[in-house]
Amino acid sequence: MSLQLRLFGGGQTAAGKINASNDGSHAIDKSKVLAQTNALVITPNNPGNFSSIRSVPVVPEPRYFTKEEADAMKGKALEKTDGARQSKRAYKSLAKIEVADKTVHQQHRKYEGAVSVNELGKKRADAGLAKKLHSMRPGYARLGLGIDKADSDARTRIDAIKAKLTGGSN
Repeated sequence: MSLQLRLFGGGQTAAGKINASNDGSHAIDKSKVLAQTNALVITPNNPGNFSSIRSVPVVPEPRYFTKEEADAMKGKALEKTDGARQSKRAYKSLAKIEVADKTVHQQHRKYEGAVSVNELGKKRADAGLAKKLHSMRPGYARLGLGIDKADSDARTRIDAIKAKLTGGSN
């Protein structure tokens, strides 16, 4: 089998054969990489609804207000002013939480990058050892054949000695 076929063909999974995990292919799905972390996150593909808040209806034309209406609006204004102050504090805290979440996310991705880079380094070391071991196979084969030949020669000599001592019968 040619080197090119062994490297890029077949996707075989038998021991020692090239499989899909090491033939240069990948399973990186761009849509997953670029997917929102939450369906409500605002992105160019999900611009939000541009809603606003309106605590009181718009007054469409000039008008006079009664004392009761003015007092009620003053109370509502105080309530909304305090609510705005509390909302400002809450949104500021939410923004800080988002920054913290982003930092954790970024650090986790850096960690995952380090893990994947080091995994590649480990696999390179494993591949280097596998190549080294394969290069040693002929030497071991020679040693094994030498041992087999020595065993065979010894048996032949032993058989010859037995034959000589026993007069040819075992």
